[in-house]
Order: sequence, then structure tokens, then C-alpha cells
Amino acid sequence: MASAYGSPGGANAASRAGRGTISEVTGRSPERQRLSDLARLRRVRDRIDREYAQPLDVEALARGAHMSAGHLSREFRLAYGESPYSYLMTRRIERAMALLRQGDLSVTEVCFAVGCSSLGTFSTRFTELVGVPPSVYRRDAAQATEGMPPCVAKQVTRPVRNREARSTEPHLA
Repeated sequence: MASAYGSPGGANAASRAGRGTISEVTGRSPERQRLSDLARLRRVRDRIDREYAQPLDVEALARGAHMSAGHLSREFRLAYGESPYSYLMTRRIERAMALLRQGDLSVTEVCFAVGCSSLGTFSTRFTELVGVPPSVYRRDAAQATEGMPPCVAKQVTRPVRNREARSTEPHLA
């Protein structure tokens, strides 16, 4: 029996006909689609690197990349090993570390300068990534990197996430 849509199966067949993979809908091969997604993810990462001090959230980043927030989060994690929010917070903490080493600003001023709106969240995240609270880091880090070129100090003091932490066991060849 033919339905109002002119085919057997009625509305279910019509709705199934409108669905498909992205490559079927766009006419792109899966490889071309993946390359396109990777280019958009690089633009998102570059935007985070440039605008880390601005109020950014995953929804705004996703809109800018013409992706859903869920898709952006999944694909970003697959490509870079962490969520867009985690990447953003790492950039903010790295910049905060540099500002705290200079010693010109208070912890509160640094918090707001890097785009965080909550001192508590900033301090908690800083402590998670760096291992010490921002006030302790500010006090001790200026002495630890004294005399080092800024490019070396940045590399030496880069925050290490738990999953990236170096093993304390000796390397056996």
C-alpha cells in the first residue's frame, strides 16, 4: 500500500531516506570530511590560543566552527587528547604562571587577566595542574627561574597533566 509520501512504508521510509552519514549528505568522501573537521579543529585550537583571556565556552567555539558542541568536544578530544575546556584552562594556567613569575600582579589580578571569573576555580585548577597553589608558586617561582631566558622558563615550568606525568621508575633498556 502506498502512503501519502508515495512509497511503501509511509513516513518511516521518508524519514529514513532523509538520514545518512555526513559523507552521504554532503557528497564528500569520509577522508575529505575528516580533513575538513581537522582543519576546523585547528582553527578552534588557534582561537583558544589567541583569545584565552576572553569569555569562551564550548558552545561559542562550536558555533564558530559550525559544529554542535557535542561533536566539537568529541572530535577535539580525539584529535588533541583533551576537551576544549581543558585545553583552554591549560592555556590560561600557562599564562598565569608567566604572570606570577614576573611578580607584578597579585593572584587575584592574574586570575582575571587570564580570563577566569572565579578566583576559587582558578586556584583549584592551578593547584591541580601545577601542584602548588598560585600564591606559593608566585613566591617560589621567581627565584627558581631567575636568570633563565623566558623561552626556557616557559618550557621548564609548563604544567604537566596527570596522564602526562613522567614515570618515577627507572627506564630499563
